[in-house]
Amino acid sequence: MVHTCVVAGCRNRRTPGTTLSFYRFPRDPERKQRWIAAVNREGWVPNDGSRLCSTHFISGTDGQGRSVVGERGQEEHPEEREQEAIVEESASSSISADEDDDEDVESMSDSKKGKFAQTSDVPVNFDDIVKALKKENQTLRESVEKMSLSESSLRNDAEKVKFYTGLPNYFVLETVMWLLAPHMDGMKNVKLSKFQQLLLTLMRLRLDLRNQDLAYRFGVKVSMVTRTVHQMVSIMSSTLVPTAVFWPSRAELRKNLPAALRTSHPDCAVIVDCFTVPFEEPVSRGNQQQQQQQRVVPSSQVVGTSHNVLKYLIGVAPQGVVTFVSRGVLGNISDKSLAEGCGLLCKLLPGDVVLASRDLNIADSVAARGALFKIASSYQSEAYGSSGGSDTCSETVSVQRHVDRVISMVKQRYAMLTGPVESPFTAASERTSNLSTFDKIVQVACALNNLCISAAPLE
Repeated sequence: MVHTCVVAGCRNRRTPGTTLSFYRFPRDPERKQRWIAAVNREGWVPNDGSRLCSTHFISGTDGQGRSVVGERGQEEHPEEREQEAIVEESASSSISADEDDDEDVESMSDSKKGKFAQTSDVPVNFDDIVKALKKENQTLRESVEKMSLSESSLRNDAEKVKFYTGLPNYFVLETVMWLLAPHMDGMKNVKLSKFQQLLLTLMRLRLDLRNQDLAYRFGVKVSMVTRTVHQMVSIMSSTLVPTAVFWPSRAELRKNLPAALRTSHPDCAVIVDCFTVPFEEPVSRGNQQQQQQQRVVPSSQVVGTSHNVLKYLIGVAPQGVVTFVSRGVLGNISDKSLAEGCGLLCKLLPGDVVLASRDLNIADSVAARGALFKIASSYQSEAYGSSGGSDTCSETVSVQRHVDRVISMVKQRYAMLTGPVESPFTAASERTSNLSTFDKIVQVACALNNLCISAAPLE
């Protein structure tokens, strides 16, 4: 902005290269009135753009300042003018910074001019500058490549694959992609490739990133992220889960039974326990009524008051893989009711042993299937009597750690399972299915965990 000095008869203007300084009128009413009087323009009132140039502030050699305004400038007391001459220059810069971006002083000092004059005489080596720019460009390329989510950037970077997907390497990721690809042909998504859709979904499960974050990373709308996650989870639930989460045969269980159970529980088919995941909002009233109609729970069997959590029953093979996971129910249901209504008992064969580290009150239900429910401590007490107290404690802790280790491994690998779950994921995703999208996410996370390693054998 070009400013002109408001003093009568002064034609100084702020222009590029000028050595003059231009000052605002002070905010203090008393000082501002003295400036207006010095300008000596009858009836004139300054506005925000009014400026006074530096030629009207003259300091004497005796340390006293006086103001000369045009030919008719009024002279004030030396003490007052000295204060204004010294203070105004420092105060004006701070005022201008607070009020607008327009600097009050745009002059270049002689010292700065001297510096530019010196640098202009020094010869410039453009080859060195080009080399430095190329090196910086290469560093930026490498940095961008590290942040890239392209298929090529993941192919040779196992740590990157593990960080974003939870899978151990690109080969496992490629195998999952190969299993899912034929079922993704019906998905209408022209902006994201099949690989990007899978990667986006795995990042949602793995890092628990919100849809807005993923939309920014992949350059799409939030609605597309939401639709992609729901569709991919449904495809993975129907394709990947049956492949990776299944009930092994008795021969397979006995063949690979860990040594810790080979003598004490040779017929162990599964180790069971429950875990919970909090959700953000209670499920809708209609969904609650539907769940109550589907499973009538006697009041004597309802425990706790955890209405804001989803409860799951998980079955873990002695080898450390997940072989069963129920759908989620409201957390106020008892372990017994959950176990009897989730379908686990239908998988038991006569002679199977169901092991747990605590009493789930399902011994009669398991016995009705010809199987046996055992708590590690009670079995040891029967087998060894009172002398086996230390072994009892050791086995109970071992069984409990086994299940806890698998559950914690799944939750650590896929942070979305730690909750709280967003309300859209708790609603049933299909009218013909009782599974919510989050139920499918839990099953998919267990399936992906099984693909990683034979997780935590009980040793």
